[in-house]
Amino acid sequence: MTASYQELLKQREALDAQIQQAREKEVATAVAKVRQLVADFGLTQSDVFPSGRRTKASSSAGKVAPKYRDPATGQTWTGRGKPPRWIQGQDRAKFAI
Repeated sequence: MTASYQELLKQREALDAQIQQAREKEVATAVAKVRQLVADFGLTQSDVFPSGRRTKASSSAGKVAPKYRDPATGQTWTGRGKPPRWIQGQDRAKFAI
Protein backbone atom coordinates (compact mmCIF):
# COMPACT_ATOMS: atom_id res chain seq x y z
CA MET A 1 0.00 0.00 0.00
CA THR A 2 1.29 3.46 -0.85
CA ALA A 3 1.60 6.16 1.75
CA SER A 4 -0.55 9.26 1.55
CA TYR A 5 0.81 12.68 0.73
CA GLN A 6 0.58 13.80 4.38
CA GLU A 7 2.41 10.69 5.58
CA LEU A 8 5.18 11.28 3.05
CA LEU A 9 5.55 14.89 4.21
CA LYS A 10 5.92 13.70 7.82
CA GLN A 11 8.53 11.17 6.72
CA ARG A 12 10.39 13.91 4.85
CA GLU A 13 10.38 16.14 7.94
CA ALA A 14 11.76 13.28 10.02
CA LEU A 15 14.43 12.56 7.39
CA ASP A 16 15.36 16.27 7.19
CA ALA A 17 15.86 16.31 10.96
CA GLN A 18 18.01 13.16 10.79
CA ILE A 19 20.04 14.64 7.93
CA GLN A 20 20.66 17.84 9.88
CA GLN A 21 21.75 15.93 12.98
CA ALA A 22 24.09 13.69 10.94
CA ARG A 23 25.60 16.71 9.21
CA GLU A 24 26.20 18.56 12.47
CA LYS A 25 27.89 15.48 13.93
CA GLU A 26 30.11 14.93 10.89
CA VAL A 27 31.04 18.63 10.65
CA ALA A 28 32.06 18.60 14.31
CA THR A 29 34.23 15.54 13.69
CA ALA A 30 35.82 17.13 10.62
CA VAL A 31 36.54 20.38 12.47
CA ALA A 32 38.16 18.46 15.31
CA LYS A 33 40.39 16.59 12.82
CA VAL A 34 41.40 19.82 11.11
CA ARG A 35 42.19 21.51 14.40
CA GLN A 36 44.32 18.54 15.42
CA LEU A 37 46.24 18.63 12.13
CA VAL A 38 46.79 22.38 12.45
CA ALA A 39 48.13 21.89 15.97
CA ASP A 40 50.30 18.89 15.01
CA PHE A 41 51.98 20.67 12.10
CA GLY A 42 51.97 24.23 13.48
CA LEU A 43 50.06 25.50 10.48
CA THR A 44 48.93 29.11 10.16
CA GLN A 45 45.85 30.51 8.50
CA SER A 46 47.89 31.55 5.47
CA ASP A 47 49.25 27.99 5.18
CA VAL A 48 45.75 26.55 5.02
CA PHE A 49 44.03 29.41 3.14
CA PRO A 50 46.50 31.21 0.87
CA SER A 51 45.28 34.61 -0.24
CA GLY A 52 45.72 33.85 -3.91
CA ARG A 53 47.64 37.08 -4.46
CA ARG A 54 50.56 36.90 -6.78
CA THR A 55 53.99 37.53 -5.43
CA LYS A 56 56.00 40.41 -6.80
CA ALA A 57 58.26 38.04 -8.75
CA SER A 58 55.41 36.28 -10.53
CA SER A 59 53.49 39.45 -11.38
CA SER A 60 56.52 41.22 -12.81
CA ALA A 61 57.39 38.19 -14.95
CA GLY A 62 54.48 39.01 -17.28
CA LYS A 63 55.97 42.33 -18.47
CA VAL A 64 58.43 42.19 -21.33
CA ALA A 65 60.66 44.99 -22.54
CA PRO A 66 59.93 46.20 -26.07
CA LYS A 67 62.27 44.97 -28.81
CA TYR A 68 61.08 47.09 -31.73
CA ARG A 69 60.23 50.79 -32.16
CA ASP A 70 58.54 52.60 -35.03
CA PRO A 71 60.74 55.64 -35.72
CA ALA A 72 57.84 57.60 -37.23
CA THR A 73 55.40 57.31 -34.32
CA GLY A 74 57.51 56.03 -31.43
CA GLN A 75 55.22 53.04 -30.93
CA THR A 76 56.88 49.93 -29.56
CA TRP A 77 56.33 46.19 -29.84
CA THR A 78 57.73 43.39 -27.66
CA GLY A 79 57.92 40.87 -30.47
CA ARG A 80 55.16 38.79 -28.91
CA GLY A 81 51.72 38.31 -30.31
CA LYS A 82 50.38 39.67 -33.57
CA PRO A 83 52.79 42.17 -35.15
CA PRO A 84 51.52 45.74 -35.50
CA ARG A 85 50.84 47.15 -38.96
CA TRP A 86 53.91 49.34 -39.00
CA ILE A 87 56.22 46.28 -38.87
CA GLN A 88 54.27 43.74 -40.88
CA GLY A 89 56.03 42.49 -43.99
CA GLN A 90 59.20 44.45 -43.25
CA ASP A 91 62.67 43.58 -42.06
CA ARG A 92 62.44 43.75 -38.27
CA ALA A 93 66.14 44.44 -37.87
CA LYS A 94 65.69 48.09 -38.89
CA PHE A 95 63.14 48.56 -36.07
CA ALA A 96 65.20 46.84 -33.36
CA ILE A 97 65.85 48.86 -30.23
